[in-house]
Amino acid sequence: MCGLAFSSRSVELNGYTTALRDQYIGMPVSSHYQYLPHLLSYAAQSGLLPQQSRSLDPQSQSLVTQLVASEDLEPLCTPMLIEDGYKVTQAELFALLCRLADELLFRQIAWIKKLPFFCELSIKDYTCLLSSTWQELLLLSCLTVYSTQIFGDLGTVTSKYTPSDDELHRFSEDGMEVMERLIYLFRKFNQLKVSNEEYACMKAINFLNQADIRGLTNVSQLEQLNKRYWYVCQDYTEFRYPHQPKRFPELMMCLPEIRYIAGKMVNVPLEQLPLLFKAVLHSCKSSITKE
Repeated sequence: MCGLAFSSRSVELNGYTTALRDQYIGMPVSSHYQYLPHLLSYAAQSGLLPQQSRSLDPQSQSLVTQLVASEDLEPLCTPMLIEDGYKVTQAELFALLCRLADELLFRQIAWIKKLPFFCELSIKDYTCLLSSTWQELLLLSCLTVYSTQIFGDLGTVTSKYTPSDDELHRFSEDGMEVMERLIYLFRKFNQLKVSNEEYACMKAINFLNQADIRGLTNVSQLEQLNKRYWYVCQDYTEFRYPHQPKRFPELMMCLPEIRYIAGKMVNVPLEQLPLLFKAVLHSCKSSITKE
């Protein structure tokens, strides 16, 4: 499973063109990905609007509840305990990463079958969507709902692994970029303290935001579902966090970054993954300690 290639396709969200993006946003965005139109202007303007008490739309509440119910939020089962003094080898750490990825992927497959909109798309479309997004789904889950185990238990395991001088010298520029971006995202999510409800919405939005991939049989339905959960997430976040008007756009801006990282990881040689995870987990744990 670890040998599966990471996606390198476009990460433009919702299929909006550059012209529309410039029209709605009015400011340059990294060429690696584009945000949804109106998102940045929304972030700038929302902080100026007076806060008003409001209620959560009953349909939004119902859909959010269904999304959370679709998730397996139980701790990961892959053993990550290690004896004191044991030195972990590169091969052992790589094998552990593969087992973790297998478990996480299995959970994503089970998740699809529980989705509230499962009957609204074909099995072929779900296959295309999962093939295109599984790396992004794994990254999102590791940075949020499973972060305690990943940055705790797995971080302890990686601390017992000492890379050789040759491994350090061979570490690629792509690996360095992925490391820096993952550390940034970890800090962002740690700052936001993403709830299970927000995670479930973000995951559904990212999963459905794939109208540009080949092989889909019902693109229009996919786009409608994506819009539905976009506004459900916005409605829930604005209701739950009325004094954080920029929270929703900040959450959404994390999605293209996750997609970019997932696409970039295809250029990181498999044998460098143990060192990459060690570096990321060590840096993230250190940043928590300093806080």
